[in-house]
This record gives sequence, C-alpha cells and structure tokens, in this order.
Amino acid sequence: MNNATFFFAEPKNEPVYSYAPNSKERELLEKELTEQYNKCIEIPLIINGKEVKTGDMGQIVMPTEHGHVLATYHKATKETVQAAIDAAMEARKKWEKVDWIDRCSIMMKAAELLATKYRYVINAATMLGQGKNPFQAEIDSACETIDFLRFNSFYASKIYAQQPLSDASAINRLEYRPLEGFVYAVSPFNFTSIACNLNIAPVLMGNVTIWKPASTAVLSNYYLMKILQEAGVPDGVINFLPGSGSTISDVVFASPDFGGVHFTGSTRTFNNFWKAIGENINNYKTYPKIVGETGGKDFIFAHHSANTQQLAVAIVRGAFEYQGQKCSAASRAYIPKEIWGETLEYIKGMIPQIKMGSSLGLSNFMNSVIDEKSFDTIMEYVNRAKQSEEAEIVIGGNGDKSVGYFIEPTIIVTSNPKYETMYTELFGPVITIYLYDADKYEETLALCDTTSPYGLTGSIFAHSRYDIDTAMQALRYAAGNFYINDKPTGAVVGNQPFGGARASGTNDKAGSELNLYRWISPRCIKETLNAPTDFTYPFMK
Repeated sequence: MNNATFFFAEPKNEPVYSYAPNSKERELLEKELTEQYNKCIEIPLIINGKEVKTGDMGQIVMPTEHGHVLATYHKATKETVQAAIDAAMEARKKWEKVDWIDRCSIMMKAAELLATKYRYVINAATMLGQGKNPFQAEIDSACETIDFLRFNSFYASKIYAQQPLSDASAINRLEYRPLEGFVYAVSPFNFTSIACNLNIAPVLMGNVTIWKPASTAVLSNYYLMKILQEAGVPDGVINFLPGSGSTISDVVFASPDFGGVHFTGSTRTFNNFWKAIGENINNYKTYPKIVGETGGKDFIFAHHSANTQQLAVAIVRGAFEYQGQKCSAASRAYIPKEIWGETLEYIKGMIPQIKMGSSLGLSNFMNSVIDEKSFDTIMEYVNRAKQSEEAEIVIGGNGDKSVGYFIEPTIIVTSNPKYETMYTELFGPVITIYLYDADKYEETLALCDTTSPYGLTGSIFAHSRYDIDTAMQALRYAAGNFYINDKPTGAVVGNQPFGGARASGTNDKAGSELNLYRWISPRCIKETLNAPTDFTYPFMK
C-alpha cells in the first residue's frame, strides 16, 4: 500500500529545438519527413484499445501539396460511437479508482516518450498533415504537448493537496471524484498539443473520453493516440473516433452518460453543442461540464508612443505565423496615422524575406492554409476588399490553390472601423488595419472593445505607462490573454494560462490548474469524533 504523501515538483518548460542547418535535430527531422512522405498508412478507429475498421473511408492529404495522400482513415458510424461510449463507461469503473499518482506517472511517461523516442514522428506528422514549418511544429506538437503532460501532473498535486479545515470535534476532507460520466473531447486541426490536452486534462483527473479529432489532423492525432497507449493509458480510457462531427455528436449528446465536453473549434459549433446539451438536459444523470475555447478576432492596438519596429515585427509574426491559423493570431490592428508610414516601411522590409512553400522546405516561414474550403473563404474576403471603396490592400492579396492552398501574407487598410474584416474571423494570413487620429486614443479603444464579439487575445504597444494602463482598463474584457508590447500569440504552458470569454469560450485557462478543476466533482466528508447524545440546544432552556 502506498501510504506516502507525494508531490510532483513544478517542471521546467521543454527546451525548443532550433532545427538550424547542419544540426542533428534537422537531420533527424528530414529523415522522418521523407519516411512519412513516402508511405500511405491506414488509420482505424481505436475503441477499448482495439483497432476498428468501418470501411467508410476518408483521405488525409498535404495542404501544401493536396495531390499527395499521406493516409486513409476509417470513419465512425453511430454503432461504433455507441460501442466507444460503452467501452469508456466500463473502463471508468477501474480508471477512477487508480491512484492519482499512478495516473500522473502515465502522463510523465508519455511526455518523456514525446521528448525523445517520438519527437520527430509527431513533428513530421504535424508538418505534413497540418501544414506547419519545423518551428511551428516544434513549439506545438513537441514542446507544448510535453508541457501540458508535465505541468498538469504538477497542478494535480496542488489540487489533491487542498483540504478543508478540521477541529478537535471532527475531521473534514475532500475527495476529488471524476465526473459521473464520459467526456467528449473535440479537437481542432491547428494544434496537436490542444488535441492532447483536451483528452489528458480530464483523463488525468480520473475521467474517460470519446475523442473526435479534426479530419485534417487525423494523422498526427493517431500517432499521439498510439503514444498514449504505449505510455500506459488503459484500454477504453481514451477512445479515438475520426469521422463526421454530426454522426458522433448525435450519439454522444443523446447518451444519459454524457458528463461533459472539452472543445476547441468554431464559435458556431460550440453554440450548437450548447443548444443540443440544453435540449437533452433532462436525459442526463448530472449537469454536464461545458468547457470550450472557440474563435477570436485578436487585435494589436498601438499608441503614438509605440516603437514602430517592434510593432511591425508583432504584426508580421502575429498575423502570418502558421498562416494566421491560430485562435490567437493578430487579425486586426488600430494604429495612429502619425506612425503608420514608418511602421509600414518596416513591414515592407520584412515581407520579401518571407519564404512560402511546402512543409518539406524547412526554411519556409509560411506554408499553406489547411484546405480548399478555408482557402476559398479567405480569398472571398480578400477579393471583396479589392473592390471596396472602404479598403485598400497594401501588402499581398493573391492566392494560388493549384498545388497547395497558398495565400500571400495580406494587409488590408480600411477607413471604416466596422469594415467586415475588422470583426469577422478569417483564420488566414490576413490582417486589417484601421488608422486613427492620435488624439482619439480613448475613443478608438472603445471601438476596439465593441467591434468584435470575441474576447480571446490582444496587445497594446505604447511607451507611457499611463497610456498602457488606460488601454488595460478600456480593454479589460476584450481579451483573456493580454500582451504589453508583444504580439498576441505564443502563450506558454505554466506561463500564460490560455483562454478568453465573450464569443471566445468559457475561459477555463488551458495550461493551468483552473482547467483541471472543471474535470472533478468533489465530495466533502465529515467524520464526527464524538456524536451528540442530546438533541437540545442551550437556547431552548
């Protein structure tokens, strides 16, 4: 029997490899890229630890070379979804009783496997299947995934150590139970690390999951599932179900055992989930936990005292890294007219240095957007801007989908602060700039606060602390992650807990203990040491 009190120490963030020319990591990554590029694998469902093949097939292609098939995958049916739910609920009986230290030990092993044995496998799959360059893959599928696994174990230590007060008459304690049901984990295409955390956060706290990966991220997510199995996640605790979102969700939300949803994706999908849960609320054994991080229309706001070179770098990196396909990507900016010319000159000096191409080209700063639907939607907005009297494209504006879904880094300048690309999430390499008069700083801050329904990330560039504080107060609810003199992207686990409110989600802060609290249902236990033998109280006499 383990009767010791154990605590996982606070970890350090996983070091980021550089992949510089002639480095060992670059050599190993190139080898893995070549190997994965030259084979086409078949990906099954994984239910109760077993491979399940339905025969209803989908394809995974490279977004930078959409004629090249990386894998085929089996799609879930309603019958297999129900089988996965049954398996999860059966696995839950044992998993919830496993000591939390043992659960953490599995997570720590998975982290070590990713840091060593499978680092290049997961990075190569993310690069090829999701259109990332080596740096964007490294900070996501390797480092952030590892950080989620290690830091969550540390946060679990803190949670389980928290106990209520007791006195001489009674012993009070908290038991941190998992939810009474399964968790539906719905992951996005853009971050492999998020796919991991959407499952691992609930699982670490004793829950079981039904995992619906994004169809365009099935390759890396399948490898991730296999790594978690190798690390010791028991059969049935995580059930991997690629396929149609509606097919899977219909069965999940109809189940009386549905206990919660852990989601990252579009606001519209999350809203539909919330409605479906509400319509089925009388069928559930308990009120489900609804946790989601959704869209963003993230901003950069500049004061006239801003350093224009730093501002320009923030625009280029914030808007164009990973082709703007981050929930946190900078997609609108408010800049004083007085400093725009100088800022634009700096940007124009950087744009020619941006190389765009295949994920196999390791020196490319940009790759392609994820699929044809995304390409077409983004280009519709760009082409309308070309025709609008309220907008001018000053950088980029062109796209080509003949080989891959490539869109140039694009900057739109608008005279209308409510122009459509100032409030609509495009999820592509497009940022819209509104130029304002410097003496209308506070008025324009109010515009920034009210133009978009979202509230995910944003940043202020200014020198004066008074002006920074003014922006901090005016934009208090405009961003759940707020940056001072930096781009609004790049949150690091353990450093900047991530999430926003308004139309951006429930702000449950992935990368912190706040998220883990959502996956427990505490029970308070009081043990009275000498129970009363007389029912009367002194006031009665």
